[in-house]
Amino acid sequence: MKSKLITSLVLMVASISMMAQSPFKVKGVVLDNAGQSVIAASVVEQGNTNNGVITDLDGNFEISVPENAQLIVSSVGYVTKVVEVGGQAALTITLEEDSQLIEETVVVGYGTQKKKLVTGSTVQVKGDAIAKLNTTSPLGALQSSTPGMQITAASGQPGEGFKVSIRGMGTIGDFEPLYVIDGVAGGSINSLNPSDIESIDVLKDAASCAIYGARGANGVVLVTTKQGKAGKYTVTYDGFYGVQNVQRMPEFLNAQQYMDVMSMVEVNRGGSPIDWESLLEPAFYQSIKDGSFTGTNWLDAIRNANAPYSNHAVNIVGGTEMTKFSFGISNTNQEGIFGYPVQSKYNRTTVRINSDHVLLRKNGLDIITFGENMTYTYSTKGGIAEGDFYYNDISNMLRANPLVPLYDAEGNYSDYDDLAPLGIWNLTTDARNPVVIMERSSRGNNQSQSHGLNLSANLRIQPIKDLVFRSQFNYKFDAGTYRSYQRTYKVNAKDYKNTDSVSQSAYAGWDWSWENTINYKFNVAEKNHFDVLVGSTLEHSGFGEEVSAENSGGKWPDNPLYAYVDNMSNTALTLSNLGGSTWGDWGMASFFGRVNYDYDEKYMLSAIVRADGSSNFAPGNRWGVFPSVAAGWVISSEPFMQDLQGKVDYLKLRASWGQNGNCSVSNFQYLSTVSVGASDGGYAFGNGPLEMWQTGAYADKLANKDITWETSEQIDLGLDARFFSNRLSMTFDWYQKNTKDWLVNAPVMGHFGMNAPYINGGDVRNSGVELALNWSDAIGKDFSYSIGINGAYNKNRVTRIANDEGIIHGEGELVEGVAEFYRAQVGYPIGYFWAYKTDGVFQNQAEIDEWVAAGKPTMGNPAQPGDLKFVDYNGDGSLDDNDKTMVGDPNPDVIVGLNFNIYYKGFDLNVSGYGNFGQQVFRSYRRYGDQQYDNYTTEVYDYWHGEGTSNRYPRLVPGATYNYLTNSDLFIENADFFRIQTVSLGYDFNKLWKNSPFGQLRLYVQTNNPYVFTKYKGMDPEVGSSAGNEDWAKGIDTGYYPQARTMIIGVNLKF
Repeated sequence: MKSKLITSLVLMVASISMMAQSPFKVKGVVLDNAGQSVIAASVVEQGNTNNGVITDLDGNFEISVPENAQLIVSSVGYVTKVVEVGGQAALTITLEEDSQLIEETVVVGYGTQKKKLVTGSTVQVKGDAIAKLNTTSPLGALQSSTPGMQITAASGQPGEGFKVSIRGMGTIGDFEPLYVIDGVAGGSINSLNPSDIESIDVLKDAASCAIYGARGANGVVLVTTKQGKAGKYTVTYDGFYGVQNVQRMPEFLNAQQYMDVMSMVEVNRGGSPIDWESLLEPAFYQSIKDGSFTGTNWLDAIRNANAPYSNHAVNIVGGTEMTKFSFGISNTNQEGIFGYPVQSKYNRTTVRINSDHVLLRKNGLDIITFGENMTYTYSTKGGIAEGDFYYNDISNMLRANPLVPLYDAEGNYSDYDDLAPLGIWNLTTDARNPVVIMERSSRGNNQSQSHGLNLSANLRIQPIKDLVFRSQFNYKFDAGTYRSYQRTYKVNAKDYKNTDSVSQSAYAGWDWSWENTINYKFNVAEKNHFDVLVGSTLEHSGFGEEVSAENSGGKWPDNPLYAYVDNMSNTALTLSNLGGSTWGDWGMASFFGRVNYDYDEKYMLSAIVRADGSSNFAPGNRWGVFPSVAAGWVISSEPFMQDLQGKVDYLKLRASWGQNGNCSVSNFQYLSTVSVGASDGGYAFGNGPLEMWQTGAYADKLANKDITWETSEQIDLGLDARFFSNRLSMTFDWYQKNTKDWLVNAPVMGHFGMNAPYINGGDVRNSGVELALNWSDAIGKDFSYSIGINGAYNKNRVTRIANDEGIIHGEGELVEGVAEFYRAQVGYPIGYFWAYKTDGVFQNQAEIDEWVAAGKPTMGNPAQPGDLKFVDYNGDGSLDDNDKTMVGDPNPDVIVGLNFNIYYKGFDLNVSGYGNFGQQVFRSYRRYGDQQYDNYTTEVYDYWHGEGTSNRYPRLVPGATYNYLTNSDLFIENADFFRIQTVSLGYDFNKLWKNSPFGQLRLYVQTNNPYVFTKYKGMDPEVGSSAGNEDWAKGIDTGYYPQARTMIIGVNLKF
């Protein structure tokens, strides 16, 4: 009986349990706090992530769960909610908007502002997104995320910076934006470690930049480093180690191919093939024929395979409500992929301390607060030569003769004594080992050291709520040294150094600025919100000096360790190898004001005016006044938009107009300065022996008392929106920016006897559109993703140049013997490529005769099959400079960026990329004027060598010929590209290790620059180099140091 009772009780409990766990169908609807349906909200059973659904277009859902289950309801832009089923078959669930998203703030000039109230064109990139890309400079991490901001690597060599322009190049002078780091204008963003950054805000339109007046003509980049926060101290470590390699290499001719091509060149000019057997030493010739010596691939010879790249950063953040503290220390170390055995090296150590202290608090109001920011950077850098043909080690390797062996019989680098017996000089006396020149000259034996200290201290007084007086003093100090060592060598009869020598230089200087602002925020009748700011700034720079010295005759020859001026045996130091000077003195005073107004956060108006006075200009022209006005309308806040909530969550129109100034010109241009002494070319006068003569003083520069501010005026129309329950965000801008009165150096005839003055000499217009789209969503509690796409189109046209030609000429000889190739000209983009257009290659004599019969001129007299057809652009029957025209533009028409992220149960996958379209690059790897026997790449097989073989590249002939020494579109290539910037895969092991002592334990692998989609034939289509020419020139590849492909393994720890 007892056992039957127990059995009955067990069955009863089991039955009840089964009933409790049996599926229970629940229907429901998810709404926002305005009563609108939330589309694609995630509804998941608590504790059973495999059981989940998403809401339909009306916010409805249906799910089967136990009667006592809990549902987790979430959606992007809303606070996640947990709902008890409690046996209810029908549920109505209301989600609250995520206030953090709605109230997100961005950094603006001298403060912050709610993102929804911003009336200017800005873009913000968070520090986490920057650090994830593992770039040496924060600028590299912005390339895929900032539409309208063109960031181009000046070089792939470690420690080199970027060329940056916002909304196109506005001048041929200083076109870089202003960098403001923790409120200090003019800092170096490249000195910061990406792990130190809290956020970067880019101000693009004039209304946003007008508060910076004279410094904001080219846009403003606001950098906020990590600040202290109240709460327990958090320690993070972010570190990685990686190896770098060349992404792609050109294919060079080997020794036998080279010999065949050189013979073909001789035949093309009507000669006979080269008799290599009689020219070269027999054993050496035989080694080439039997393949035991295939020739030297010089670029491969200086590759630094698996070049190391590492970064380590520790950050500590924490504090109390009264004192907040942030500390960071980091080290970046990187070697270059080229230059072995003197490969490029870059090392940077950064120390950062930020703190904030409440000195007086009463009734919850911080009355007196003191804060400070300090960043110290120490870096060392050594590299190989980059520049034009004459000072470029990559170029030397691209062109070097492959018949020259890299090593001698003992394994040392081959030099003069090794080449003579081989018979190579029977071909050309210019043959040499370029690695010896790089390895033993100052091109590869150099090092710079730099110290940078940025200090700022601020005092904030708030006597009543929202009335804040702020005074900030800023101090910047820079110091550095440079040392290079030239060792002895002899590579041929022309290229040798018999005496070693050393060059040293040093500099140190500082500047200061003092800013004072009063900011008052108040409301009138509740819905009228005012934010008023007035302030002033004083700046003074140029407190510095520099010295230099050179000496020769090392006491410890051939030893770079002891290569200092004092350790040279030559004691006869003269003015020619000693130097010293002070820095240019400069000062500016500024006064500014801003009023931001909004009515119920629906209608916004912002007005700014700033007056700047610069010592660079003469009295009467020193002061510039720069106003701006902007307005915004949050349409989505209107009653007639409420029915669209959940579909159109936020919609804002904005418009702005403003002016900014630029005073980036050498100081005292309104004065005619004086030079004194023989070293400056002073006139000699006197009687008797020459040693008794004296040198006088003379005016060395024409004065221009009328020089004044360069001004940028810009109109911007924009739209910000979020759709589909905040999943899709969009930003759109149209702009037109006119930069007037360029500050340029005027050309002056030589007979004036003085240097040229600076003048206000040109105008340019940039106009374009920008679009950014981002979709973020979550499916269940474990899976979320986002994809961001952005793009910008810009048209750049010069509208005025203050001379009769309407032209500012670029430097000539990009290729040896080839004349001016780039210029700025009215009606064309800045830095466009100017040359002859060609119409193919003459295939036979009949084609030449037909061309001439049609009255078309030829460059050759007479032309021959295989020559280029130069276009008579103006149709006057002759070929001259009047026929040259625009054949390419290094400025891209369109810039795009892509970011894609997936998160699933502790895993994260991140992909980013960027691309430029509508740009061309000038590329030439040869010196056509005097180096007939330089090597070629295998592209040479695409050159004309008989009828029908090529209609682009002409025949190969020796010496200086018009086909190659006449600047034409032969050197222009389409350089459109899309670069996969990073691909990373990580996992946070805290998902597995439940009792982990870490707040985060993420391990990841990453590849940077794994692939570039392009048809460009050079090593890298992203060519920011000017090849040693003016800074406004770019896209010139005469041996560009390419960006590396990197493989990284790293860890992110949080304690």
